[in-house]
Amino acid sequence: MTKKFTGLGVAMVTPFDSKGNIDFKSVSRLLEHLIGGGVDYIVLLGTTGESVVLNEEEKNELVRYAVKQNRGRVSIVVGMGGNNTTAIIKSIKQFDFQGVDAILSVTPYYNKPTQKGLELHYRAIASECRLPIILYNVPGRTGVNMIAETTLKLAHEVPNIVAIKEASGNLIQQSFILRERPHDFLVISGDDALVLPQLALGLDGVISVVGNAFPKEFSKLVKLALAGNFTHSREIHLKLIEIIENLFVEGNPGGIKAALNILGLIENNLRLPLAPISESTYKKLYKLISNFSV
Repeated sequence: MTKKFTGLGVAMVTPFDSKGNIDFKSVSRLLEHLIGGGVDYIVLLGTTGESVVLNEEEKNELVRYAVKQNRGRVSIVVGMGGNNTTAIIKSIKQFDFQGVDAILSVTPYYNKPTQKGLELHYRAIASECRLPIILYNVPGRTGVNMIAETTLKLAHEVPNIVAIKEASGNLIQQSFILRERPHDFLVISGDDALVLPQLALGLDGVISVVGNAFPKEFSKLVKLALAGNFTHSREIHLKLIEIIENLFVEGNPGGIKAALNILGLIENNLRLPLAPISESTYKKLYKLISNFSV
């Protein structure tokens, strides 16, 4: 089952039209771009998908549309996290998960739980969720780091917790998880710029942002690295790294939405409190993308 979540997953943006509504024509175009580009699975309603500014009706509508468009071609993961455990469980009970293969659940943000609180939070969610769960540790956004010991305790003791998206950037922490994990528990990168060294370390793939724009190229990088061909994967990494750097200089998903706009895939619209990137950064991305080739 966990093989579904190896390789390249893409944290898909949610396209909006000029009025701020979900642009389903662009959703369709982007899905075909990703699936045709060879991604292994798609993550909806993540941070990159601006899930926190979508209401429950919109979330359900987006997932239902994507599942129908996908027609079972790739696996689909849905973001289902937050800092209110009871509210997450309520959402899980009410959500239509038909055609969904797993949930991605971020560590609670803002209220800064202890490691025991994180453990109990995930145990409570797992007890109410029939799907596999991918933990998501991203302390740069949440303000709390889930240490290796907590991750490993959940990995060994909760059967439907099957993976972690590790975006701490801490290679020592990730090494401990890799060394002590159950044999079928996946460790997935959450940092596009660090994917190559992390795959060399033994991680099982990545949930990517840049993969929205360059699924074919980033998929090739990941597959080559997983096969041990670091010479050729390094070549792609070095060609992509300046684009990756500039995608994040004014935050995510502002940068990747600008890149997708440059590629003609979506309009460059975000929902407040996020705003489009500056003209200077847009122009730099335009030049980098126009000159990019593998």
